[in-house]
Amino acid sequence: MDMTASLTDELMGQLQGAPMQGLAQQLGLDSVQTEQAVGVALPMLFGALGQNAAQPQGAADLFGALQRDHTSANGAMDLGGLLGGLLGGAGGGAGAAGGLGGLLGGLLGGASGGSGAGGSILGNIFGGQQQQAESQLGQATGLGGNSGQLLALLAPLVMSFLASRVQSQGMGANDLGSALGQERSQIQSQGGMAGGILGGLLDQNGDGKLDVGDLVKLGGSLLGGRR
Repeated sequence: MDMTASLTDELMGQLQGAPMQGLAQQLGLDSVQTEQAVGVALPMLFGALGQNAAQPQGAADLFGALQRDHTSANGAMDLGGLLGGLLGGAGGGAGAAGGLGGLLGGLLGGASGGSGAGGSILGNIFGGQQQQAESQLGQATGLGGNSGQLLALLAPLVMSFLASRVQSQGMGANDLGSALGQERSQIQSQGGMAGGILGGLLDQNGDGKLDVGDLVKLGGSLLGGRR
């Protein structure tokens, strides 16, 4: 993957304009604050997925989840349609039709309580560290309690984006794992708020570096572990 066009940058680009305004309306924030928060939340999600995919069977499990839960009979879910549904449902999740409307309703209903489609995906991504991730994002961006809702709204978009990428580029599990691993490394090397939060989440034994001891502690919280 071209390092100049990261997964985070690509999805961030697709969220510009009306989709970002829709997210801001859902959160009750202005577009500037929402965009800043999304700029931290997206690399957190991609970085955590990259860590999950690096574990034994992690990439295969994630690849299977994308095919099972985020594609339709006609191929990968249309990300544009999902974004359109987000905007259509900005008043409460009812503006989108069919299964998409139900998905968005689940996201909005479960964003603060950790249930629903978005909360379920977050549970798989962060495991037992979900509350820690939400808390640190809220503190770093000033979102406070809205951080959980933002992550719950973004998680299905991230998964649908990856499903579309897998389909359009004919990627296999190893290709997916490699792309996400490169994304995680790039996020951590760039630092900033997202890199700092991600590093803290991955450093479970508090020694300031990610090592085998951290991976052992993380094992039960990964997509490759117990779901």
